[in-house]
Amino acid sequence: MKNTISQRVADFLKSYPPFNFLHQKDLEKLSEQISIIYKEKDAVIFAENDKTHDSFYVVHKGAVALKKSTKNTVLDMCDEGDIFGLRPLLAQENYIMEAVAHEETILYAIPIAVFKPYALENRNVGNFLIESYASNTRNPYSDIHKDKLYGDDQLNENLHSSNQSFDLAPIKYSKKIVTCSPSTTVKDIAKIMNKKKVGAILIVDEMLPIGILTDKDLRNKIVTGDFPITTTAETIMTKPVITYPKKMTVTEAQMAMMKSNISHLCLTKDGTVNTKAVGILSKHDVMVALGNNPAVLIKALKRTKKIKEIKPIRNRIMQLLQGYLDQNIPMTLITKIITELNEACTNRVIEICLDKMSSPPPVKFAWLALGSQGRGEQMLHTDQDNAIVYENVNEVFREETKIYFLKFAGLVNKGLFEIGYDYCPAEMMASNSKWCMSLDEWKAQVHHWITNPGKNEVLLSFIFFDYSKTYGDSEIVNKLSDSIFEDVKANPIFYMHLVSGALQSPSPTGFFRQFLVEQDGANKDNFDIKRRALMPLTDAARLLILSHSVKGISNTAERFEKLAELEPNNRELYLSCSYSFKALLKFRTKQGLLHHDSGQFIELESLTKMEKIKLKRTFKTIKELQELISVRFNISNLV
Repeated sequence: MKNTISQRVADFLKSYPPFNFLHQKDLEKLSEQISIIYKEKDAVIFAENDKTHDSFYVVHKGAVALKKSTKNTVLDMCDEGDIFGLRPLLAQENYIMEAVAHEETILYAIPIAVFKPYALENRNVGNFLIESYASNTRNPYSDIHKDKLYGDDQLNENLHSSNQSFDLAPIKYSKKIVTCSPSTTVKDIAKIMNKKKVGAILIVDEMLPIGILTDKDLRNKIVTGDFPITTTAETIMTKPVITYPKKMTVTEAQMAMMKSNISHLCLTKDGTVNTKAVGILSKHDVMVALGNNPAVLIKALKRTKKIKEIKPIRNRIMQLLQGYLDQNIPMTLITKIITELNEACTNRVIEICLDKMSSPPPVKFAWLALGSQGRGEQMLHTDQDNAIVYENVNEVFREETKIYFLKFAGLVNKGLFEIGYDYCPAEMMASNSKWCMSLDEWKAQVHHWITNPGKNEVLLSFIFFDYSKTYGDSEIVNKLSDSIFEDVKANPIFYMHLVSGALQSPSPTGFFRQFLVEQDGANKDNFDIKRRALMPLTDAARLLILSHSVKGISNTAERFEKLAELEPNNRELYLSCSYSFKALLKFRTKQGLLHHDSGQFIELESLTKMEKIKLKRTFKTIKELQELISVRFNISNLV
């Protein structure tokens, strides 16, 4: 007879990670060992510095507050399905915080000794527990959490598997093999190939492949008149036929064709001529498999002559992005590849537009990408943010130079719109005269923002400080960067306004760890992942990197990684911020691809419990980061 109580426990747990990774039989067996505990409101489950229990806990009903007793501040709030008290599973130390029932609560106590074998045997379970435990110390992938359950960490494993996914993807081949006998005439072979619409025919003897004829062979040997059309296949066929096993990777197929300088491969059961052919692989098949390979896409972009030819390549880049996400490629690598491809698209639009101009540029110039594109974080089709800076010119030529670059920028902005980038609603585009200026004009503009930091000026400076050169002269950009850093250094009060701006981003969650959602408008009840999660990290990284006068790094994750080098005492926090930002960007990108939009607003009801947990984990760093900024820049003086 089944234990109905343990069955109810199992039914509850199977809806929540990491228990949903377990097989049903294992979960039912585990549930028989679980204790059910009732706690009244304000009851202490364990206190700070208590010796660890022999169980960890899952909230069935109610809520549990995790606190630092010295500060009496709530560090985290666990609600239905959340786990806590993992320290005895992963560290032989006393509890570092206390757990108190925030209201009447029912807990499931899971014995460590019973559960640990499941964590060791099931990598998904183990990794989830490591992340859950480490999230209390900010960075799940920090050095101190390596080797807790396994001999290697998941991040390195992901990097390893990503290399495999690039090089070892299986090749798709045609199973419809067209064959003929060695005595078939070339005339009949040509008719067969034309009827079947194939570029090669396999010559077989007793079902085994002995040679191959391609349309290239027919051109070079028959059309040239070297052999009559009555010639038999065995006379002009390529032999012996080169065979490979059917389990080939894309890279293996490509290398095999290059090695033998052939355009078709014969695939057999065991890879030799001694077994029956099972498929034919053409160079076209390989090119199709490599169709969304970055190198192939770059070559395709360089061959385009018209802007409209770039749009389908942009769509292929989105397919590539989806494929990378599906294969769980590390976000660092995805970001770099997609940024390079997006930049290549913009470069090609610029080159085509330059050819359309009646004359070459009158002076050197640079096309700047601003905002998320400037930071190398623009994964999806969003609006344009760009600018032009050009060499200073004599006053006599100032007007005509401005007119030239505005006309040119108009063509580029239109071209970018045609390939999928919307126009900026605020007109922060190079075709706007305010965003198309000479070097001295830009220096004066940025100086005004820094020395007169009103709300709009600070906002504009935020956007402009994230620029990167997409096309043109690097020296001009370097001179502008030098001028900006000199101005910032000479006006330390400007930092206070940057600090204020960095701390104004709305909080991701309210009390009881509930997501704060939009209260009205078209996105009512949706979560704004851009404003509430990504922007606080972006703004803080910009502020802190500027305070160190570091040039040339605009990507948010890379800024945090540089800060970790510059401030070893805050290394863990900064690395956690880098990890959190990449996790959030990946989440937004997935949502955007799923719903065919920018991914900014998320319908929370569509998320699983695990997705919500992963999102909330990244929020922990935001609060600590903003506290660091408040203390460092003495924010109380601004109040």
